[in-house]
Amino acid sequence: MKRILFLILLVALSCDKEDRIVVGSKNFSEQVILAEMLVQHIERTLNIPVERKLNLGGSFICHKALVSGEIDLYVEYTGTAYTAILKREVKSDPTAVLNETRDAYKSQFDLLWTEPFGFNNTFAIIIRGEDARRLGLKTISDAARHTPNWKAGFGYEFTERKDGYPGLAEAYNLKFSEHPKVMDLMLTYRAVAEKQVDVISGNSTDGTIAKLDLFVLDDDKRYFPPYEAAPVVRNATLKKFPKLLVTLNQLAGKISEDDMRKMNYEVDGEHKDARQVALEFLQRLEKGK
Repeated sequence: MKRILFLILLVALSCDKEDRIVVGSKNFSEQVILAEMLVQHIERTLNIPVERKLNLGGSFICHKALVSGEIDLYVEYTGTAYTAILKREVKSDPTAVLNETRDAYKSQFDLLWTEPFGFNNTFAIIIRGEDARRLGLKTISDAARHTPNWKAGFGYEFTERKDGYPGLAEAYNLKFSEHPKVMDLMLTYRAVAEKQVDVISGNSTDGTIAKLDLFVLDDDKRYFPPYEAAPVVRNATLKKFPKLLVTLNQLAGKISEDDMRKMNYEVDGEHKDARQVALEFLQRLEKGK
């Protein structure tokens, strides 16, 4: 009898695993908001249970989880995939980067890049607004003259990636008063606002920028590649759930940079729950607003 019950339980667990979709995310607010949006949209549209595996870590951790089958999809950025995962040289053409990334992910990893959401979340080099106004700084080239007297604080990925600090420092001849501090990405904003450091790298859609009176320096040499956000999904998952691709692409082109910045601010600045912020955005989409 115990053996029969055990087998029934095993079958039930197996079926549960096969009949659900696992959505992952990196460990910052925008990723959690987008993952929540995907979870809710999939559940409502396909009536399929969706498991959340959020705040997994950086790009390499999420990519590994996707390839291994620990998760079925997560949101990635074209420039990140192109330079960090595929280890290709920086390229500025958004269409070329998307198409080449899509082809490589299919052939190397059996993964599909769906259509982008519609916004580009590029790296941003950020300083205090008061410093930008006082010194008349608008571009990274402008700031480069002052960096020998400044301290920098960067997230771990930015210090290591090909499209991150090493290449940026070479392109703009950046030198700092000491080696840049490696910090948790979310702590860098508070660090620059509180004058622990003078310059940080962030994301152009971060809502915290306006809240803390920070200033994004223009990438006047066009160093950074495009970072269009899109869900990346396992082809094995698409075979299990044939309607999933159509469902994911229903969000294509629906999120602007301004939309994303506002949602990020609701979470980071107003401390709203990411699940609720995602729900409210989906409801606005349905109403055609």
